[in-house]
Amino acid sequence: MDDKSYLTSKICCDFRHIIRFGSIYRFQYWRFTVPKAEMGYNMTHKEKAEQLLHQQYHCSQALFGAFSDELGVDLKTAFKISTCFGGGMRQGGICGCVTASLLVLGMALGFYDPQDREREVYGNKKTEEFIQRFTEKMDGVVNCRDILGQDISKPEGMAAIRKEGLILHKCPKIINISIEILEDMLAEHFKNTVESSIDLEDLSQSDELQSVLKGVSRLRRFRRQVNNLIFSSTKEVGFIQFDIRKFKIINDLYGEKFGDEILDFVRKELEKACNEDQLFINLRSDVFMVVTEYEKEEELVDFIHKLDANINNYRDVKLQMSYGVYTVEDKEMELRQMEDRAAMARKASKNNILTKILFYKEQFKESLYNRKFIEENMQAAITERQFMMYLQPKYSIAKNEIIGAEALVRWRHPERGMIYPDQFIPIIEENGFIRKVDYYIWEEACRFIKKCENAGLLPCPISVNVSRVHLRDDECIQVLADMIKNNNISKELLELEITESADNQQVSMKALQLKEEGFTLLMDDFGSGYSSLNILLETPFDVIKLDKKFMENMMVSSKGRLILEQIVSMANKLELGLLAEGVETKEQIEQLQSIGCDQVQGYYYAKPMPEEEFFALLQKQQAG
Repeated sequence: MDDKSYLTSKICCDFRHIIRFGSIYRFQYWRFTVPKAEMGYNMTHKEKAEQLLHQQYHCSQALFGAFSDELGVDLKTAFKISTCFGGGMRQGGICGCVTASLLVLGMALGFYDPQDREREVYGNKKTEEFIQRFTEKMDGVVNCRDILGQDISKPEGMAAIRKEGLILHKCPKIINISIEILEDMLAEHFKNTVESSIDLEDLSQSDELQSVLKGVSRLRRFRRQVNNLIFSSTKEVGFIQFDIRKFKIINDLYGEKFGDEILDFVRKELEKACNEDQLFINLRSDVFMVVTEYEKEEELVDFIHKLDANINNYRDVKLQMSYGVYTVEDKEMELRQMEDRAAMARKASKNNILTKILFYKEQFKESLYNRKFIEENMQAAITERQFMMYLQPKYSIAKNEIIGAEALVRWRHPERGMIYPDQFIPIIEENGFIRKVDYYIWEEACRFIKKCENAGLLPCPISVNVSRVHLRDDECIQVLADMIKNNNISKELLELEITESADNQQVSMKALQLKEEGFTLLMDDFGSGYSSLNILLETPFDVIKLDKKFMENMMVSSKGRLILEQIVSMANKLELGLLAEGVETKEQIEQLQSIGCDQVQGYYYAKPMPEEEFFALLQKQQAG
């Protein structure tokens, strides 16, 4: 089971027991500062945590201690509590910042009454929200041993951590990420806790008043109103849930402040679009939901079209939405199930190229279960070597021989059998685990290159894919350098494929860095829909890989073939290599050969195959 799923299933289920500290819990106005009288100013949570970390308290103690004043807990008690629930960190497991953060959330928001089912559900939702946001910020790396690069549970690991000063070097960043998420979640919660304009600082601290305040929240208020609508309405009721496609990319390109402006813009447009009987809420990040009455389903579609027309553009940035709709059939069903069904339809609409609006169908459950399976088993697929490197040969038409191969990932599960990339790649790209899978395949490719060299075979370049997640940092450059050095192979034999994407600037910057390091770069999926020529102008690619669909479209007309000929001519003049992907027929081979494109990859020559089969092909080719 992966870290995120483990946290969600384990901590959510035990959360009410961890947070039963009623005697020490004290509701206060959340100030986001920690008093330090002797210094004459208020320390921020980050400053307080950093101070405690330098005093040699571990990350769980430092983070929880930073919030202790607001929680009404003295530091000594805070250290004891955080130590009790930071055990995962000492085993090299889940980062202690996670356990400490969930303790802060639980005590601050009052999730300690095991009889309050609605509060428990809300608490679990907040737990899941924190875990999701933390995992995204950390690109899926949430284990202490992975963060530090050493196993804290082993003496030699602990010695290395102390010798290299890894805690003070690595932990402050993780603590700051946790604090930023906590402060944002707490601010949002308390902003929506009081329905009047009363200033919390002016309120007395009576137990009765605090009990009332703790019982009020935005989500509870919304669900109460939805429940009333469902049972009082004489019409049908529908749940519309939507999000902004590729919102993470927007945040990366334009900054989180711009992303926040977009969310605020959508909220304001929803206020204009919804009447008093139409309820809406911003569930989390870029996910919104509207609950409305209707008589015919066409009314729901019309509402979505009108809303979409008003929110599909913000400050000249085009916004694409994915809409999922669930129409209530059983009013006795739990509201959370209704929300989940709308969410299933929303997620399914992301993969539908024909429409952005999908109504819930029972088969969407299968997709949800598949996602859960992937997320629970993806870490085991790494540690148990269930992921396999397949190689698809690249051929020269003129020589009729192998000139290289592309490394691809396959997943052979011990119970499910073969799981193909389209079933798991989109999920691990979304949750950040693609980073680990890429590293795994890169290492396998390096090892295979060395195997060929040791067997006396002629050099055969292997290209590996560089996912979008690597465009955000420089870690991959060092990882690649280390792999090449450790396997003692030539850098020219490990080629890098970068997919043409909307992240033109990031692609160009990363490609320049990789080129400076001496790597051979291939532009994957050229012509798939973005500014290919602009990227070529700005980026030092060595080889263009023509997208399969692009090539097929070009070959069906005389104009298309002319365009293809010009691309081949342009590549020759720019001294770029050219390779056509997805070649499946003899006719395509002949057409490509006639316009001067010699390098191809596709089922006409060979499907992706296990490395042993490809190794045998190389041996056979060399033997003549």
